[in-house]
Amino acid sequence: MQSFDLDKTDVSKIKNALNSDDEQLKVILEEYHASEIAILFESITSEDRQRIINLLSVEIASEVISEMHEESHPEELLLQLHPDKRTEIVEELDYDDATDIISQLEEHEQKEILEDLSEDDASSIRNLLSYHEKTAGGLMNTEFIRVNLNLTKKDAIDEIIRQSEEIEEFYTIFVIDDDNVFQGIVSLKDIIKAKGNVHITELVKAEVAWVHPDTDQEEVARLISQYNITSIPVVDNDMKLLGRVTFDDVIDVMEDENTEDILKISGVSEDEELSGNWVEAVKSRLPWLIINLGTAFLASAVVRHFGSTIEKIAVLSAYMTIIAGMGGNAATQALAVTVRRISLYDLTDSQAYRTVLKEFTVGLINGAVTGLIVFLFAIFFDSNPLLGVVIFLAMTGNLLIAGVTGAGIPLVLKRVGIDPAIASSIIITTFTDVFGFLLLLGLASKLLL
Repeated sequence: MQSFDLDKTDVSKIKNALNSDDEQLKVILEEYHASEIAILFESITSEDRQRIINLLSVEIASEVISEMHEESHPEELLLQLHPDKRTEIVEELDYDDATDIISQLEEHEQKEILEDLSEDDASSIRNLLSYHEKTAGGLMNTEFIRVNLNLTKKDAIDEIIRQSEEIEEFYTIFVIDDDNVFQGIVSLKDIIKAKGNVHITELVKAEVAWVHPDTDQEEVARLISQYNITSIPVVDNDMKLLGRVTFDDVIDVMEDENTEDILKISGVSEDEELSGNWVEAVKSRLPWLIINLGTAFLASAVVRHFGSTIEKIAVLSAYMTIIAGMGGNAATQALAVTVRRISLYDLTDSQAYRTVLKEFTVGLINGAVTGLIVFLFAIFFDSNPLLGVVIFLAMTGNLLIAGVTGAGIPLVLKRVGIDPAIASSIIITTFTDVFGFLLLLGLASKLLL
Protein backbone atom coordinates (compact mmCIF):
# COMPACT_ATOMS: atom_id res chain seq x y z
CA MET A 1 0.00 0.00 0.00
CA GLN A 2 1.34 3.41 -0.94
CA SER A 3 1.48 6.23 1.59
CA PHE A 4 -1.45 8.62 1.54
CA ASP A 5 -0.77 12.23 0.59
CA LEU A 6 -3.61 14.66 1.15
CA ASP A 7 -4.39 16.65 -1.98
CA LYS A 8 -7.13 18.97 -3.23
CA THR A 9 -8.87 16.12 -5.06
CA ASP A 10 -9.46 14.10 -1.88
CA VAL A 11 -10.55 17.16 0.11
CA SER A 12 -12.93 18.20 -2.67
CA LYS A 13 -14.35 14.68 -2.91
CA ILE A 14 -15.07 14.52 0.82
CA LYS A 15 -16.56 18.03 0.94
CA ASN A 16 -18.83 17.27 -2.01
CA ALA A 17 -19.91 14.03 -0.34
CA LEU A 18 -20.70 15.95 2.84
CA ASN A 19 -23.21 17.98 0.83
CA SER A 20 -25.01 14.80 -0.23
CA ASP A 21 -27.01 12.27 1.80
CA ASP A 22 -25.56 9.82 4.33
CA GLU A 23 -25.65 6.84 1.98
CA GLN A 24 -23.57 8.64 -0.66
CA LEU A 25 -21.14 9.80 2.02
CA LYS A 26 -20.75 6.21 3.26
CA VAL A 27 -19.85 5.06 -0.25
CA ILE A 28 -17.13 7.70 -0.54
CA LEU A 29 -15.74 6.92 2.93
CA GLU A 30 -15.32 3.25 2.00
CA GLU A 31 -12.63 4.31 -0.47
CA TYR A 32 -10.37 5.47 2.38
CA HIS A 33 -8.46 3.70 5.13
CA ALA A 34 -9.10 4.85 8.71
CA SER A 35 -5.69 6.57 8.88
CA GLU A 36 -6.51 8.42 5.64
CA ILE A 37 -9.84 9.61 7.04
CA ALA A 38 -7.95 10.89 10.09
CA ILE A 39 -5.75 12.97 7.77
CA LEU A 40 -8.79 14.27 5.87
CA PHE A 41 -10.29 15.36 9.20
CA GLU A 42 -7.66 18.13 9.30
CA SER A 43 -9.45 19.86 6.41
CA ILE A 44 -13.09 19.71 7.54
CA THR A 45 -15.14 21.27 10.32
CA SER A 46 -15.84 19.80 13.73
CA GLU A 47 -19.49 19.25 12.80
CA ASP A 48 -18.51 17.31 9.66
CA ARG A 49 -16.09 15.15 11.65
CA GLN A 50 -18.87 14.31 14.09
CA ARG A 51 -21.23 13.37 11.26
CA ILE A 52 -18.63 11.06 9.66
CA ILE A 53 -17.79 9.33 12.96
CA ASN A 54 -21.47 8.65 13.56
CA LEU A 55 -21.76 7.03 10.12
CA LEU A 56 -18.75 4.74 10.59
CA SER A 57 -18.83 1.40 12.37
CA VAL A 58 -17.47 1.39 15.92
CA GLU A 59 -14.34 -0.49 14.79
CA ILE A 60 -13.49 2.00 12.04
CA ALA A 61 -14.52 5.04 14.09
CA SER A 62 -12.25 4.03 16.97
CA GLU A 63 -9.35 3.52 14.58
CA VAL A 64 -9.93 6.93 12.98
CA ILE A 65 -9.94 8.67 16.36
CA SER A 66 -6.80 6.83 17.49
CA GLU A 67 -5.03 7.86 14.25
CA MET A 68 -5.97 11.55 14.54
CA HIS A 69 -3.05 13.87 15.20
CA GLU A 70 -2.92 15.44 18.64
CA GLU A 71 -3.32 18.91 17.09
CA SER A 72 -6.64 17.81 15.57
CA HIS A 73 -7.90 17.31 19.14
CA PRO A 74 -9.53 13.86 19.01
CA GLU A 75 -10.55 14.34 22.66
CA GLU A 76 -12.87 17.21 21.67
CA LEU A 77 -14.47 15.10 18.95
CA LEU A 78 -14.96 12.25 21.42
CA LEU A 79 -16.62 14.59 23.90
CA GLN A 80 -19.07 15.89 21.26
CA LEU A 81 -20.44 12.41 20.48
CA HIS A 82 -23.57 10.88 21.99
CA PRO A 83 -22.63 9.09 25.24
CA ASP A 84 -23.62 5.66 23.86
CA LYS A 85 -21.51 6.06 20.71
CA ARG A 86 -18.65 7.52 22.72
CA THR A 87 -18.65 4.62 25.16
CA GLU A 88 -18.61 2.04 22.35
CA ILE A 89 -15.64 3.78 20.72
CA VAL A 90 -13.63 4.08 23.95
CA GLU A 91 -14.23 0.42 24.79
CA GLU A 92 -13.03 -0.52 21.30
CA LEU A 93 -9.80 1.47 21.67
CA ASP A 94 -6.64 -0.06 23.09
CA TYR A 95 -6.17 1.08 26.67
CA ASP A 96 -3.04 3.10 25.84
CA ASP A 97 -4.78 4.93 22.97
CA ALA A 98 -7.88 5.60 25.08
CA THR A 99 -5.69 6.94 27.89
CA ASP A 100 -3.74 9.24 25.55
CA ILE A 101 -6.98 10.81 24.30
CA ILE A 102 -8.84 11.03 27.61
CA SER A 103 -5.78 12.52 29.38
CA GLN A 104 -6.19 15.68 27.27
CA LEU A 105 -9.60 16.41 28.83
CA GLU A 106 -10.47 18.29 32.00
CA GLU A 107 -10.87 16.18 35.12
CA HIS A 108 -14.67 16.47 35.19
CA GLU A 109 -14.82 15.50 31.49
CA GLN A 110 -12.63 12.45 32.13
CA LYS A 111 -14.96 11.44 34.97
CA GLU A 112 -17.98 11.79 32.68
CA ILE A 113 -16.50 9.40 30.11
CA LEU A 114 -15.12 6.87 32.60
CA GLU A 115 -18.40 6.58 34.48
CA ASP A 116 -20.07 5.21 31.34
CA LEU A 117 -17.47 2.45 30.85
CA SER A 118 -17.43 -1.03 32.29
CA GLU A 119 -15.69 -1.36 35.64
CA ASP A 120 -12.71 -3.24 34.17
CA ASP A 121 -12.15 -0.74 31.33
CA ALA A 122 -12.54 2.29 33.58
CA SER A 123 -10.14 0.82 36.17
CA SER A 124 -7.48 0.05 33.55
CA ILE A 125 -7.66 3.55 32.05
CA ARG A 126 -7.60 5.24 35.48
CA ASN A 127 -4.49 3.23 36.32
CA LEU A 128 -2.74 4.40 33.13
CA LEU A 129 -3.83 8.00 33.73
CA SER A 130 -1.84 7.95 36.98
CA TYR A 131 1.44 7.77 35.02
CA HIS A 132 3.12 10.74 33.39
CA GLU A 133 2.35 10.76 29.67
CA LYS A 134 6.03 10.88 28.67
CA THR A 135 7.05 7.74 30.56
CA ALA A 136 6.82 4.02 29.87
CA GLY A 137 3.74 3.90 32.14
CA GLY A 138 2.06 6.54 30.02
CA LEU A 139 2.85 4.62 26.83
CA MET A 140 2.17 1.07 27.94
CA ASN A 141 -0.79 -1.10 27.07
CA THR A 142 -2.02 -3.44 29.79
CA GLU A 143 -3.46 -5.88 27.24
CA PHE A 144 -0.88 -8.51 26.30
CA ILE A 145 -0.34 -12.28 26.04
CA ARG A 146 1.20 -13.92 29.10
CA VAL A 147 1.77 -17.58 29.95
CA ASN A 148 2.99 -19.35 33.04
CA LEU A 149 6.47 -20.84 32.78
CA ASN A 150 5.21 -24.18 34.19
CA LEU A 151 2.75 -24.79 31.33
CA THR A 152 3.33 -27.49 28.75
CA LYS A 153 3.42 -26.69 25.05
CA LYS A 154 -0.21 -27.79 24.56
CA ASP A 155 -1.52 -25.85 27.56
CA ALA A 156 0.47 -22.77 26.52
CA ILE A 157 -1.01 -22.81 23.00
CA ASP A 158 -4.53 -23.18 24.43
CA GLU A 159 -3.87 -20.22 26.74
CA ILE A 160 -2.51 -18.08 23.90
CA ILE A 161 -5.59 -18.83 21.78
CA ARG A 162 -7.89 -17.95 24.70
CA GLN A 163 -6.15 -14.63 25.44
CA SER A 164 -5.79 -13.63 21.77
CA GLU A 165 -9.58 -13.42 21.43
CA GLU A 166 -9.42 -10.19 23.48
CA ILE A 167 -6.23 -8.80 21.92
CA GLU A 168 -6.16 -7.54 18.36
CA GLU A 169 -2.40 -7.84 17.80
CA PHE A 170 0.50 -9.30 19.73
CA TYR A 171 4.19 -9.53 18.89
CA THR A 172 5.72 -11.13 21.97
CA ILE A 173 4.56 -13.71 24.51
CA PHE A 174 5.57 -12.78 28.04
CA VAL A 175 6.39 -15.48 30.59
CA ILE A 176 5.48 -15.13 34.27
CA ASP A 177 5.53 -17.31 37.37
CA ASP A 178 2.66 -18.03 39.77
CA ASP A 179 3.10 -14.58 41.41
CA ASN A 180 2.99 -12.67 38.11
CA VAL A 181 6.75 -12.01 38.33
CA PHE A 182 8.29 -11.49 34.91
CA GLN A 183 10.57 -14.38 33.85
CA GLY A 184 11.31 -13.56 30.21
CA ILE A 185 9.80 -13.97 26.75
CA VAL A 186 9.11 -16.79 24.33
CA SER A 187 8.30 -16.69 20.64
CA LEU A 188 5.25 -18.38 19.16
CA LYS A 189 7.57 -19.98 16.59
CA ASP A 190 9.62 -21.68 19.34
CA ILE A 191 6.46 -22.98 21.02
CA ILE A 192 5.08 -24.43 17.79
CA LYS A 193 8.41 -26.07 16.83
CA ALA A 194 8.97 -27.56 20.31
CA LYS A 195 8.27 -31.20 21.11
CA GLY A 196 4.88 -32.08 22.58
CA ASN A 197 6.01 -32.74 26.15
CA VAL A 198 8.23 -29.67 26.54
CA HIS A 199 7.51 -27.02 29.22
CA ILE A 200 7.68 -23.25 28.66
CA THR A 201 10.45 -22.99 31.26
CA GLU A 202 12.70 -24.82 28.77
CA LEU A 203 11.93 -22.31 25.98
CA VAL A 204 11.91 -19.00 27.85
CA LYS A 205 14.50 -16.36 27.00
CA ALA A 206 15.34 -14.73 30.35
CA GLU A 207 17.97 -12.17 29.28
CA VAL A 208 15.74 -9.47 27.80
CA ALA A 209 15.38 -5.71 28.10
CA TRP A 210 12.67 -4.29 30.37
CA VAL A 211 11.70 -0.92 31.80
CA HIS A 212 9.98 0.52 34.87
CA PRO A 213 6.80 2.60 34.49
CA ASP A 214 8.67 5.83 35.30
CA THR A 215 11.34 5.27 32.59
CA ASP A 216 11.46 8.25 30.22
CA GLN A 217 9.89 7.63 26.82
CA GLU A 218 13.12 8.51 25.00
CA GLU A 219 14.94 5.76 26.91
CA VAL A 220 12.15 3.32 26.02
CA ALA A 221 12.52 4.24 22.34
CA ARG A 222 16.31 3.86 22.55
CA LEU A 223 16.06 0.37 24.06
CA ILE A 224 13.53 -0.87 21.49
CA SER A 225 15.75 0.48 18.71
CA GLN A 226 18.98 -0.84 20.25
CA TYR A 227 17.71 -4.40 20.78
CA ASN A 228 15.57 -4.42 17.61
CA ILE A 229 12.49 -5.69 19.43
CA THR A 230 8.78 -5.23 18.66
CA SER A 231 7.72 -4.63 22.26
CA ILE A 232 9.29 -4.18 25.67
CA PRO A 233 7.82 -5.30 29.04
CA VAL A 234 7.06 -2.81 31.80
CA VAL A 235 7.62 -4.13 35.33
CA ASP A 236 7.36 -2.69 38.84
CA ASN A 237 10.10 -2.72 41.50
CA ASP A 238 9.21 -6.32 42.37
CA MET A 239 9.53 -7.36 38.69
CA LYS A 240 5.79 -7.96 38.44
CA LEU A 241 4.56 -7.53 34.89
CA LEU A 242 2.44 -4.41 34.37
CA GLY A 243 2.20 -4.01 30.62
CA ARG A 244 4.09 -3.58 27.36
CA VAL A 245 5.20 -0.75 25.09
CA THR A 246 5.08 -1.60 21.37
CA PHE A 247 7.21 -0.30 18.52
CA ASP A 248 4.29 1.61 16.93
CA ASP A 249 4.00 3.73 20.08
CA VAL A 250 7.75 4.36 19.93
CA ILE A 251 7.52 5.57 16.32
CA ASP A 252 5.08 8.26 17.49
CA VAL A 253 7.40 9.13 20.39
CA MET A 254 10.41 9.55 18.10
CA GLU A 255 8.42 11.75 15.73
CA ASP A 256 7.19 13.92 18.60
CA GLU A 257 10.66 14.18 20.18
CA ASN A 258 12.29 15.10 16.86
CA THR A 259 9.66 17.78 16.25
CA GLU A 260 10.15 19.09 19.77
CA ASP A 261 13.94 19.29 19.36
CA ILE A 262 13.64 21.07 16.00
CA LEU A 263 11.27 23.65 17.52
CA LYS A 264 13.49 24.19 20.56
CA ILE A 265 16.67 24.66 18.50
CA SER A 266 14.78 27.20 16.40
CA GLY A 267 13.70 29.12 19.49
CA VAL A 268 10.06 28.01 19.29
CA SER A 269 8.19 26.70 22.31
CA GLU A 270 7.28 23.00 22.22
CA ASP A 271 3.73 24.05 23.18
CA GLU A 272 3.15 25.77 19.83
CA GLU A 273 0.93 23.68 17.58
CA LEU A 274 2.16 23.37 14.00
CA SER A 275 -1.34 24.08 12.74
CA GLY A 276 -2.11 26.72 15.39
CA ASN A 277 -3.23 30.28 14.68
CA TRP A 278 -1.11 33.45 14.64
CA VAL A 279 -1.99 34.41 18.22
CA GLU A 280 -0.54 31.13 19.57
CA ALA A 281 2.54 31.56 17.37
CA VAL A 282 3.20 35.08 18.68
CA LYS A 283 2.79 33.97 22.31
CA SER A 284 5.18 31.08 21.70
CA ARG A 285 7.91 32.91 19.80
CA LEU A 286 7.95 36.47 21.13
CA PRO A 287 9.55 35.66 24.54
CA TRP A 288 12.46 33.91 22.83
CA LEU A 289 12.88 36.79 20.37
CA ILE A 290 13.02 39.28 23.26
CA ILE A 291 15.71 37.18 24.95
CA ASN A 292 17.59 37.01 21.66
CA LEU A 293 17.26 40.78 21.30
CA GLY A 294 18.93 41.20 24.68
CA THR A 295 21.90 39.10 23.60
CA ALA A 296 22.07 40.99 20.30
CA PHE A 297 22.80 44.17 22.27
CA LEU A 298 26.05 42.52 23.41
CA ALA A 299 27.18 42.18 19.81
CA SER A 300 26.12 45.75 19.05
CA ALA A 301 28.14 46.92 22.07
CA VAL A 302 31.27 45.45 20.48
CA VAL A 303 30.53 47.28 17.22
CA ARG A 304 29.96 50.56 19.09
CA HIS A 305 33.27 50.11 20.91
CA PHE A 306 35.12 49.92 17.59
CA GLY A 307 33.10 52.69 15.95
CA SER A 308 36.17 54.77 15.17
CA THR A 309 37.83 51.80 13.46
CA ILE A 310 34.80 51.28 11.21
CA GLU A 311 34.76 55.00 10.34
CA LYS A 312 38.39 54.85 9.20
CA ILE A 313 38.07 51.49 7.39
CA ALA A 314 34.50 51.47 6.09
CA VAL A 315 34.96 48.26 4.10
CA LEU A 316 35.06 46.32 7.39
CA SER A 317 31.29 46.74 7.71
CA ALA A 318 30.85 44.64 4.55
CA TYR A 319 32.94 41.79 5.99
CA MET A 320 31.31 41.91 9.43
CA THR A 321 28.13 40.31 8.11
CA ILE A 322 30.15 37.57 6.41
CA ILE A 323 32.11 36.70 9.56
CA ALA A 324 29.03 36.70 11.80
CA GLY A 325 26.87 34.79 9.30
CA MET A 326 29.46 32.08 8.69
CA GLY A 327 30.04 31.69 12.42
CA GLY A 328 26.31 31.34 13.07
CA ASN A 329 25.91 28.70 10.35
CA ALA A 330 28.91 26.70 11.56
CA ALA A 331 27.67 26.82 15.16
CA THR A 332 24.19 25.64 14.10
CA GLN A 333 25.75 22.68 12.26
CA ALA A 334 27.79 21.66 15.32
CA LEU A 335 24.79 22.21 17.60
CA ALA A 336 22.44 20.08 15.50
CA VAL A 337 24.89 17.15 15.39
CA THR A 338 25.67 17.36 19.11
CA VAL A 339 22.05 17.65 20.27
CA ARG A 340 21.22 14.64 18.11
CA ARG A 341 24.09 12.65 19.65
CA ILE A 342 22.90 13.60 23.14
CA SER A 343 19.33 12.49 22.35
CA LEU A 344 20.53 9.11 21.03
CA TYR A 345 23.33 8.27 23.47
CA ASP A 346 24.26 8.89 27.09
CA LEU A 347 27.74 10.29 26.35
CA THR A 348 30.59 9.45 28.70
CA ASP A 349 33.25 12.04 29.61
CA SER A 350 35.65 10.67 27.01
CA GLN A 351 32.95 10.64 24.31
CA ALA A 352 31.99 14.22 25.19
CA TYR A 353 35.65 15.24 24.98
CA ARG A 354 36.04 13.58 21.57
CA THR A 355 32.87 15.31 20.37
CA VAL A 356 34.25 18.76 21.28
CA LEU A 357 37.68 17.87 19.83
CA LYS A 358 36.08 16.75 16.58
CA GLU A 359 34.11 20.02 16.24
CA PHE A 360 37.28 21.99 17.14
CA THR A 361 39.11 20.29 14.26
CA VAL A 362 36.18 20.72 11.86
CA GLY A 363 35.86 24.39 12.80
CA LEU A 364 39.59 25.00 12.36
CA ILE A 365 39.71 23.38 8.91
CA ASN A 366 36.47 24.93 7.66
CA GLY A 367 37.50 28.31 9.04
CA ALA A 368 40.88 28.14 7.32
CA VAL A 369 39.36 27.14 3.96
CA THR A 370 36.59 29.74 3.98
CA GLY A 371 39.00 32.32 5.42
CA LEU A 372 41.39 31.68 2.53
CA ILE A 373 38.57 32.26 0.04
CA VAL A 374 37.70 35.60 1.66
CA PHE A 375 41.43 36.45 1.85
CA LEU A 376 41.71 36.04 -1.94
CA PHE A 377 38.51 38.04 -2.38
CA ALA A 378 39.97 40.93 -0.34
CA ILE A 379 43.17 40.93 -2.38
CA PHE A 380 41.31 40.87 -5.71
CA PHE A 381 38.57 43.43 -4.94
CA ASP A 382 40.15 45.61 -2.24
CA SER A 383 43.81 45.29 -3.23
CA ASN A 384 44.73 45.02 0.44
CA PRO A 385 46.63 41.86 1.46
CA LEU A 386 46.82 42.90 5.11
CA LEU A 387 43.03 43.31 5.20
CA GLY A 388 42.83 39.79 3.74
CA VAL A 389 45.04 38.49 6.57
CA VAL A 390 42.80 40.13 9.20
CA ILE A 391 39.68 38.62 7.65
CA PHE A 392 41.38 35.20 7.32
CA LEU A 393 42.32 35.19 11.01
CA ALA A 394 38.88 36.44 12.08
CA MET A 395 37.07 33.83 9.96
CA THR A 396 39.28 30.97 11.16
CA GLY A 397 38.96 32.04 14.78
CA ASN A 398 35.21 32.52 14.66
CA LEU A 399 34.49 29.15 13.01
CA LEU A 400 36.78 27.48 15.54
CA ILE A 401 34.82 29.16 18.35
CA ALA A 402 31.57 28.17 16.62
CA GLY A 403 32.60 24.52 16.55
CA VAL A 404 33.71 24.43 20.19
CA THR A 405 30.66 26.29 21.53
CA GLY A 406 28.26 24.43 19.23
CA ALA A 407 29.43 21.14 20.74
CA GLY A 408 30.50 22.26 24.22
CA ILE A 409 27.53 24.36 25.34
CA PRO A 410 24.82 21.69 24.85
CA LEU A 411 27.04 19.15 26.64
CA VAL A 412 27.51 21.53 29.59
CA LEU A 413 23.79 22.31 29.72
CA LYS A 414 23.02 18.58 29.69
CA ARG A 415 25.37 18.03 32.62
CA VAL A 416 23.70 20.71 34.75
CA GLY A 417 20.21 19.38 33.99
CA ILE A 418 19.06 21.94 31.40
CA ASP A 419 17.56 20.77 28.11
CA PRO A 420 20.35 21.61 25.60
CA ALA A 421 17.89 22.16 22.77
CA ILE A 422 16.18 25.06 24.57
CA ALA A 423 18.98 27.48 25.46
CA SER A 424 21.89 26.44 23.23
CA SER A 425 20.94 28.38 20.09
CA ILE A 426 20.63 31.73 21.89
CA ILE A 427 23.93 31.32 23.76
CA ILE A 428 25.78 30.13 20.67
CA THR A 429 24.49 32.97 18.48
CA THR A 430 25.77 35.44 21.08
CA PHE A 431 29.20 33.79 21.14
CA THR A 432 29.67 33.78 17.37
CA ASP A 433 28.42 37.35 16.89
CA VAL A 434 30.41 38.84 19.78
CA PHE A 435 33.66 37.00 19.07
CA GLY A 436 33.28 37.38 15.30
CA PHE A 437 33.03 41.16 15.57
CA LEU A 438 35.65 41.27 18.32
CA LEU A 439 38.19 39.31 16.27
CA LEU A 440 37.61 41.23 13.05
CA LEU A 441 37.49 44.75 14.52
CA GLY A 442 40.12 44.08 17.19
CA LEU A 443 42.63 42.69 14.69
CA ALA A 444 41.84 45.52 12.24
CA SER A 445 42.50 48.11 14.98
CA LYS A 446 45.90 46.56 15.74
CA LEU A 447 47.11 45.65 12.26
CA LEU A 448 45.46 48.15 9.88
CA LEU A 449 45.58 51.44 11.84
